Amino acid sequence: MKPSLASCCTFQLDIATTARYLNTGNMDLEHLIPGFVNAVPSRVLPSFLFNEDGAYTAFFHIAEKFRHANGIIMNTFEELEPFAVNCFYNGQYPRIYPVGPVIHLNSLPHPELDQVQRDRIMKWLDNQPGSSVVYLRLGSQGSHGPLQVKEIALGLEQSGHRFLRSLHMPPPQDASAGTIHYKNPEEMLPEGFLERIQERRMICGWAPQVAALSHTAVEGFVSHCGWNSILERLWCGVPIVTWPMYAERQLNAYTLKELGLAVAMKLDFRMGTSEVVTAEEIEEGVRQVMDEGSEVRKKVKEMAEMARKAVINGGSSFNSIRRLIKYFQKKKD
Repeated sequence: MKPSLASCCTFQLDIATTARYLNTGNMDLEHLIPGFVNAVPSRVLPSFLFNEDGAYTAFFHIAEKFRHANGIIMNTFEELEPFAVNCFYNGQYPRIYPVGPVIHLNSLPHPELDQVQRDRIMKWLDNQPGSSVVYLRLGSQGSHGPLQVKEIALGLEQSGHRFLRSLHMPPPQDASAGTIHYKNPEEMLPEGFLERIQERRMICGWAPQVAALSHTAVEGFVSHCGWNSILERLWCGVPIVTWPMYAERQLNAYTLKELGLAVAMKLDFRMGTSEVVTAEEIEEGVRQVMDEGSEVRKKVKEMAEMARKAVINGGSSFNSIRRLIKYFQKKKD
């Protein structure tokens, strides 16, 4: 099963079909890609696509395998991406079976999240007003250096909203570089930060993501735009602020923005660069996603209903699974 947006899959298949190489230094150049209503700027495409000698070759070979497949099982649903899904019915691409959203509502917690920590987080959420908390988690690889950690902290503080923040230590750096080495991530926070906002914050290492997103207190999610996280928050009806880091995440973020399902704080941020997202940008993103009257919030709530209808008897994904079963039965006969 392909765990990504249908629109991203059409892009991959288009690369295999046209054998085109995106050799350009102009990140504002736009590309017409099947599955996307509007042209897609280079700056939101995976960086390896611009390096023919790198991972592009592997990407191309995988895309060719998809192109020659009898069908593709896809973790999405028709109501989420109607334009992209319809692109697969033109006879040019393999048939697809959108069977999503496939999410694990009772998934095992991260090994570093013990029961005591989980209970502490959930108890804190239980004590917060409904729809008052923004949850910030940037993936298992989404750790930052001290400067970015401080900007995130200040942005959250300035927003005035309650927040649950998953904070991890950054990768160890070369001692010869003269950098400060921290024993725990909270040492990177601004002086006096924890005391100033003691009543409206919860800072933790790992958090039970699905349990947190489905809690009535959580109303916004600052995310790295991994596909699993996107499906989880859509299922829970939680609006998202985009902060993609690597791989196809920028394209995911761009697609969500185009669908009107996200607040676009950042679309083209990439880890490993010197770019720092400012406190002002973070504050604005949080304020927008927590705005009670926002159009994004309304659309996300509507999409949550569609996601549930898709997987029940008679829903689009239910019927897609039925077609897939019939296909396998026919092949067996």
